[in-house]
Amino acid sequence: MESEESTFSGVYARPSKPKATVVIAHGAGAGMDHPFLTGFSDAMNALNFATLRFNFPYIDQGRRFPDRPPKAVAAWRQAMQEATSRSEGQPVWACGKSFGGRMASMAVAEGMTSAGLIYLGYPLHPPGKPEKIRDAHLYGIEIPMLFLQGRNDAFARPELLDAVVARIPTATLQAVPDADHSFAIKGNKRSQQEIGASLAPSVAAFIAH
Repeated sequence: MESEESTFSGVYARPSKPKATVVIAHGAGAGMDHPFLTGFSDAMNALNFATLRFNFPYIDQGRRFPDRPPKAVAAWRQAMQEATSRSEGQPVWACGKSFGGRMASMAVAEGMTSAGLIYLGYPLHPPGKPEKIRDAHLYGIEIPMLFLQGRNDAFARPELLDAVVARIPTATLQAVPDADHSFAIKGNKRSQQEIGASLAPSVAAFIAH
C-alpha cells in the first residue's frame, strides 16, 4: 500500500461471506506479525470477518521510533481505502492495539470514514503520567467506539478512562479484570496468540450488535 508519504505492507484475509471488514493496526513496539495480532486476526476470520492488518511505514523501514501522527494518519487513510475497495459494500471498521488505535481515532477525528472504532488497549496517558491525558479529540467522534481495556493497564488509570467513556455517547467500555496493557493476567499463563484470540468474540459481538 502507499500513502501520501510512504509505502507500507499489509496482510488481507477474507472468509467466503464476511459480515464486515476489520482493519487492524499494531502498537508502537511491534509490527503486524506480532503473535497477539495474528491470533486476533485469525480468530476474527474464524468468526466470519475479513481482516486487513498493516505495518506503519516505520516498521517496514526498520526504524524503532513510531511515525509522527501526520504520517501514521496518512497510512491509516490508505489502509482503510484499500480495505473498502475489497469490501463489496460491507462495513469497514478500524481497530488498533495501543498506538495503532490512537492513530485510528485521530484519523477519524480528522475526517477518515469508518463504521466504528475498536481500541485494544487505548493509551490514554503515558505510564505514570496521568496528567498527560490524550482525550481531547475523542469527544468529537460520533461513530461507535469500543474500548477493550485491562483494569491493570498502566496506560489508562481506570477512573480516568471511565470518566472519558462516560462523556462519549457512542462509546462502550469493556473492562478485562486484572489484565495489563498487553491483556496478560498475572498467574494466567497464555501465549500472545491466545491472548489476542481471546478478544475477538467481544469485538465480533460489538460489531454485530
